[in-house]
Amino acid sequence: MDTDSAARKPCRRCLLSEIDRDGTYKAVREYIAALDDAVKCTRDEYAARLSVCRACDHLADGMCALCGCFVEVRAVKANQICPDIPRRW
Repeated sequence: MDTDSAARKPCRRCLLSEIDRDGTYKAVREYIAALDDAVKCTRDEYAARLSVCRACDHLADGMCALCGCFVEVRAVKANQICPDIPRRW
């Protein structure tokens, strides 16, 4: 994979069958790792947010069925809220 394709976000209009799951997972993890710490919430908060997402009926293949985000990306950013019930996190 070249540098340009590694920096691009996955296509939100593709079906999962058309997406390289391993490549997508790697791209999401690399994106999260590259975020400035000032943008991220604490590790404890991130873990708590992911715990809420794991129990949510809207979680599907690592994505939120309500907003289409990768939940790990949304949950790591301190300024984000849950798209279902903001008070969740």
